[in-house]
Amino acid sequence: MTYVAAPERYDRMQYRRCGRSGLRLPTISLGLWQNFGGERPLENSRAIVRRAFDLGITHIDLANNYGPPYGSAEETFGRIMRDDLRPYRDELVVSTKAGYDMWPGPYGEWGSRKYLLASLDQSLHRMGLEYVDIFYSHRFDPDTPLEETMGALDTAVRHGKALYAGISSYDAGQTAEAARILRDLGTPLLIHQPSYSMLNRWIEPELLDTLEDEGVGCIVFSPLAQGMLSDKYLNGIPAGSRASRRGSLSPNLISEEALQKIRGLNEIAQRRGQSLAQMALAWTLRDPRVTSTLVGVSSVEQLEANVATLDNLQLSDDELAEIDRYATDAGINLWA
Repeated sequence: MTYVAAPERYDRMQYRRCGRSGLRLPTISLGLWQNFGGERPLENSRAIVRRAFDLGITHIDLANNYGPPYGSAEETFGRIMRDDLRPYRDELVVSTKAGYDMWPGPYGEWGSRKYLLASLDQSLHRMGLEYVDIFYSHRFDPDTPLEETMGALDTAVRHGKALYAGISSYDAGQTAEAARILRDLGTPLLIHQPSYSMLNRWIEPELLDTLEDEGVGCIVFSPLAQGMLSDKYLNGIPAGSRASRRGSLSPNLISEEALQKIRGLNEIAQRRGQSLAQMALAWTLRDPRVTSTLVGVSSVEQLEANVATLDNLQLSDDELAEIDRYATDAGINLWA
């Protein structure tokens, strides 16, 4: 059956301008990091992406090595794009990245011009796209001149393979220098994608201040701290969770002290009439310098619950102070 997007798809979603650019992004964007690879049923991924678009989520975030296995999330999205979303391409912002390990040998990771541009060509092929809207340097490369890495992003834009340039997980000083180089090249830095949550505040205040000064947008990943800021771990580590699989969330972080703090945060959320995950998403959006927050979901129901965050984004000064008492003393810092 041919997919037809919901006519009311823009009625509920809120959009924020990305820095000083002309691009607006949905406050909640969909990331395809963990649950959209070749090991997952295509129809489940398809249902999530279609429902996301019906809810006004116009931004889909990928990277070359998302899966697992590597590349398969882009392949999955490519099939959904071909079969369902092709008529709506101009309503979508599709992003991808290169920087982490992707293929063997010395040219399969980091920030060289050879790796970044070859990876982008591969990504476009996997997704069946002529261009992506945003192409990111996924991480700072300490051994490659920043001029080379940013020059590759500039080339991608000038050759029409990307509309905008972005960076991810650069610190404040690296970000300022990257913005300067791109500005001199004539391809402004559009956006930065750092990790950020109530439990992981490394971007405060220096990086956020730098992004504001440079007019660069900010889209945060892992706003739920790999699931710690959800009801999943309130009673310990459940079977099948990321922590139980020793994946991207270390079980060592799920200490009893940390759980007591998270349960305290959950009580605040309940008083607000929200789930802990919803309050955690609202918290990341409390700062107007945050353009969007990225969610990764495994079901349509989880996606809908995340979007329901928009019904209650306001946090009072008292609530923020109480959140700080629990969150900043939790003894957890995932990526700083």
